[in-house]
Amino acid sequence: MTAPPANDRGTPVVLRTLEFRRDRGEWIVGTQEGGQIVALPELGMAVVWLLAAGNTIEETRRSLRVDTGRDVDVRAFADQLAQAGLVASIGGRQFTAKASAVSFPRMRPHHVRWVMSPVLQGLVLLVPVVALLTALSRPRALPGWGELLWSEYGTFTVLVQSATAVCLIALHEMAHLMTARAAGVPGRIRLGTRLQFLVAQTEVSGIWLRSRRKRLTVYLSGIAVDGAVWGGCLLARCFGADWELLPVIMMTLLTALASQCLVFMRTDLYFVVQDLTGCRNLYGDTGRRLRHAVARLCGRPAEDPLSSLPAAERRWLNVYALGVVVGTVICVFLALRALTEVTWPLFHRSLVLLSGPAGWGARIDACTTVLVLAGLQTLWARLWWRRHAGRVRRAGRALCARLAGG
Repeated sequence: MTAPPANDRGTPVVLRTLEFRRDRGEWIVGTQEGGQIVALPELGMAVVWLLAAGNTIEETRRSLRVDTGRDVDVRAFADQLAQAGLVASIGGRQFTAKASAVSFPRMRPHHVRWVMSPVLQGLVLLVPVVALLTALSRPRALPGWGELLWSEYGTFTVLVQSATAVCLIALHEMAHLMTARAAGVPGRIRLGTRLQFLVAQTEVSGIWLRSRRKRLTVYLSGIAVDGAVWGGCLLARCFGADWELLPVIMMTLLTALASQCLVFMRTDLYFVVQDLTGCRNLYGDTGRRLRHAVARLCGRPAEDPLSSLPAAERRWLNVYALGVVVGTVICVFLALRALTEVTWPLFHRSLVLLSGPAGWGARIDACTTVLVLAGLQTLWARLWWRRHAGRVRRAGRALCARLAGG
């Protein structure tokens, strides 16, 4: 048994304001101040409690040796906690908290606590059910795709539908943000990409520190609000409302609800599946599983990176991996079809109109189409690169090194 360094004998460790909950045989520990959420075994949690009680590194090590008979490298453990953003200082070393951006920071938990009311949640879920039951006697109230072409001006129709989609997406994400904030979890709404899709998403990683009921409420709040708005529009049509935008809203929401079922991407229902299956990192672990499988197929055998996971979790990962492969192939295929058969022909036709002897109306329509298509593709490419640039660079360096070595 080695003696601790002399400078560790009186070294205090100041932890940040930590939150934790028990999860199976481990503890989920983290902070809402921007640090990571980590899973610790019982021994690791014992170290956290001792350090939080004001014990120095050596005092904690000595106490654990007496209680458990094990010599724990508390200094290394404290350094790991510091790397995760859970430590304010170790002795004289200060660790600056990584500030995470928060959307609508003036919105406090007590401002939105009402959204967690079971009565309100029951009413929200009741609206689409009542609407569907009412529509059974009035089937003509259900909209069709043809009703999206409600105006003779194509550009105006597209712009109005786009504005409608943006408002509905904002309402969806605000539902996530408000329920998370009511649970005491700060969140941030940002744009991102999922395969070929340009999406808005709300980051609420701190919800892992809350109970399952609160976690599922936050995950499903956006879908619940979408369903309530859809049901409200259907009820309005059942009782005679003929506003042209009602079918636009309903069909936009129907498309959004269908996209949530693509759980092979990180949709709202993906997080529900991850939580109910008990997987800690369903998407990330599946990626490691698939990369390991590809390496084996390429003749580079390596140890299974998921061998330490429970057998039940590995089974769920295998099932999800199959869904990821099939779903990704289908989505990429459809994206290429849409690009070659819809986006590019529309873009090319607009360029021809701009360069030909067309009237002012046609030119304005073509210019709007070019700006919208180019803007969306540019935004998607920028967001995709921001997320994957590091991985692409590492893969490029590895490929160059292999070619140089060959």
